[in-house]
Amino acid sequence: MAKSESASVSTARRRLLRRAPVVALALALVAGCSGGGGSGPRAGGAGAGDPVFPSLGNGGYQVEHYGLELDYEPEGNDLDGTAVITARATEGLSSFTLDFKGMKVTDAKVGGKAAKTSRSGAKLKVVPEEPVSKGATFKTEIAYEGKPKTIRDPDGAKEGWVETAHGAVGLGEPQGSMAWFPGNHHPSDKATYDFTVSVPSGFTAVANGELKNKEEMEDEDGDDWTAFTWHSAEPMASYLASVAVGDFKAVETDAAGVPAYIAYAPKQADAARHMKELLPKAMAWARERFGPYPFASTGAVIDDNPDIEYALETQTKPYFPGPETDKIIVHELAHQWFGNSVTPRTWRDMWLNEGFAQYAEWMWEAQQEKGRSEKQTFDDYYDGKDSESKDDGSGDIWAFAPAYPKAETISGRPVYGRGAMVLHKVRETVGDSVFFGILRSWTRDHRHGNAGTDDFIELCEKKSGKDLGDLFDTWLFRAAKPDHR
Repeated sequence: MAKSESASVSTARRRLLRRAPVVALALALVAGCSGGGGSGPRAGGAGAGDPVFPSLGNGGYQVEHYGLELDYEPEGNDLDGTAVITARATEGLSSFTLDFKGMKVTDAKVGGKAAKTSRSGAKLKVVPEEPVSKGATFKTEIAYEGKPKTIRDPDGAKEGWVETAHGAVGLGEPQGSMAWFPGNHHPSDKATYDFTVSVPSGFTAVANGELKNKEEMEDEDGDDWTAFTWHSAEPMASYLASVAVGDFKAVETDAAGVPAYIAYAPKQADAARHMKELLPKAMAWARERFGPYPFASTGAVIDDNPDIEYALETQTKPYFPGPETDKIIVHELAHQWFGNSVTPRTWRDMWLNEGFAQYAEWMWEAQQEKGRSEKQTFDDYYDGKDSESKDDGSGDIWAFAPAYPKAETISGRPVYGRGAMVLHKVRETVGDSVFFGILRSWTRDHRHGNAGTDDFIELCEKKSGKDLGDLFDTWLFRAAKPDHR
């Protein structure tokens, strides 16, 4: 539904509305370059028009479900995969594309019939035998094999398929999932998932959701394998999908009424015990502030992986490359509400993920660790007191406006620290009662969906009855350090 502007719309809101046609133009250009006008079938667009990662995603369809069957041999890093992708066509399609980098495609079918494929960079073009009608639900089956690769992001971070000393892990934020399965890899296209991951006996395969089956079998050479089947019923953006393979051990427990599965490398037994103790407390604390937990299970993967220098909020089971502080664990848990359930509409909205998770750290320190108040942490960020406050990187939070990250700064400190500062300024302006009402409304109204910065500003102004244009202009849309706190 289109919304008309009125005199009551804030300055920040007007700025967002003026930018909207630019994004719409980008989407129109993508569609226009992909097959021309008319009402007949045409090629789906190669790219979702994202303002930060324009080549990610694909047009002409929305994925409803991924069925992934993966056979992985850690020795040699060999992966045989089959992806069955159930999607709904949003236009008539003579062809469409999937995001997929590396690995060899060995077979392709659409609707059970052989399909032609071709590759161009990270795009896999699929041409079905017969065009797909608008509104039709169709299944695409892609078989592939090879040695999945690690991807280097523009900011230098590693993701994709990362080998470890005892296995491997698939990590996807923001574009790594294309290294190990073909898909529509833009956060605006969320889907449900089933994973069946077969690994040599002695290894464990962990994925999102709940473990539904574990089956022992022999391969054609008489070697013993184990197939782990995981089911994720709630919609998930592909960058949050993950498979971890290794000599993991597992603890199954209860976290404040939610079943939890904690997988850990043998060296991380102490970290797993701590996670088991912390999760119930952290879950209860988070639900009180953010609303009902949005998934059927929770947990963690605690690896022994020095090659990865970050924790990641992979859905239902955040990935930790080693032991982490309580604040980082709370950060990744908060993402289950902010980023995983309520997923950004575009990567420009990244601050809505990281600002909320960072502010959860601030609140946890103040309320559970009896440390600095949220205001004291805000002041330390404002002053850039890294050594005193132990806030890594707070001194460079003025490098750019958090509402305008680039590919190489998508995980920059302004997105995190300034994002949290925005939330604290909203809280100071509207008061605690309204602020926490905003958080619970946000997670309820957009549960398992997508939302953007304009939606958040609109909610804040509606709930508070205030024009917050100056606040968002100063703290979110401008790079310069404000001359006041």
